Amino acid sequence: MTDSLVHPELAALARRVVQENRRIGRTFALAESCTGGLVSAAITEVPGCSEVFEASFVTYSNEIKQKVLKVSQDVLETFGAVSVATAWAMAQGALQSTHAHVAVAITGIAGPAGGSDNKPVGTVVFARAERGGEPDKVVADFKNFGDLGRAGVRLQAALCALELLLPEPDEP
Repeated sequence: MTDSLVHPELAALARRVVQENRRIGRTFALAESCTGGLVSAAITEVPGCSEVFEASFVTYSNEIKQKVLKVSQDVLETFGAVSVATAWAMAQGALQSTHAHVAVAITGIAGPAGGSDNKPVGTVVFARAERGGEPDKVVADFKNFGDLGRAGVRLQAALCALELLLPEPDEP
């Protein structure tokens, strides 16, 4: 039996994320939708993660995205739940609800149903918001993981979200 409940690649990257953020004294929060807490599960596999991991919000429904992360109904109606605008608002909401230095949000369509011509199954959107300056710095990315199956899309999305939590090369 293994000592991890998550995929080995995910567990290894989570360890690196915790170590690198601990090294620079940075805390983080997560806002997950299509990954359903998978990124948070990977982070909490790492002993000592509480030094850097502040909070996680799993907001699967649009109603909870609005209530918990303050994503506006206008954003959801205009751009949809799987959009840069929604991911940006989720990251901002996680940042504003915590004392974290950085927040990453993930929203997407893991499948097997739910896709459309504009947003096929496998479409995932990520956003990272950082404190500092006005307005807070936000980075967003849009990916299509194709037909990897539900588990494959969720795994790839979780890996990408963890990558966004690694410090930039120019950070101390």
